Amino acid sequence: MRLLGAERALLGITGGPGAGKSTVSEWLVARLNERAGALVAAYVPMDGFHLSNLVLRALGLRDRKGAPQTFDAAGFAALLGRLREAGGAPVYAPRFHREIEESIAAEIAVGPEIRLVVVEGNYLLLDRPEWRAVRACLDRVWYLDAPDEVLAQRLLDRRLLAEPDRVRAQAWLDDNDLPNARLVAGTRERADEVLEVAPLAF
Repeated sequence: MRLLGAERALLGITGGPGAGKSTVSEWLVARLNERAGALVAAYVPMDGFHLSNLVLRALGLRDRKGAPQTFDAAGFAALLGRLREAGGAPVYAPRFHREIEESIAAEIAVGPEIRLVVVEGNYLLLDRPEWRAVRACLDRVWYLDAPDEVLAQRLLDRRLLAEPDRVRAQAWLDDNDLPNARLVAGTRERADEVLEVAPLAF
């Protein structure tokens, strides 16, 4: 797949939580736009499709936030389908805000001039029906492979921003983030490319 061509392409970037997916995606989009001297690439993260905390509490899933069942996978796949069409009008996507732990709708605009959409998320290669529809929309998927100890430290540092109590933060890691990371690691073999992440890269 050429990154930029006459037709719009969708490139997925996946890997465990804390692997640096957002950093790589944002860098790639910025670099491509800089080299082109115009907006040719856009970044659309999966995290905008987190179910709201209100819905998660109603479903009894608030303490599992970040697991596959806490996302609107069908809505995400529908958005990617619209992005593939590359019509004459902008397509709008939600953005997740970690500081409030919620998404804001229509905060990302992907205009018709965009030739490459970089799609980032943990579960792009998950072999479940609702997530297979996501993979079907992507031309290629790259997997960022980071050492387990690097992921664990980054996830703990991230959790401590929301939960300063180290014992509770570590419990969240053990019960939620690390099981999610192991689930994602099982999708590695389905990636088109595997990129090794240096421990100090991000």
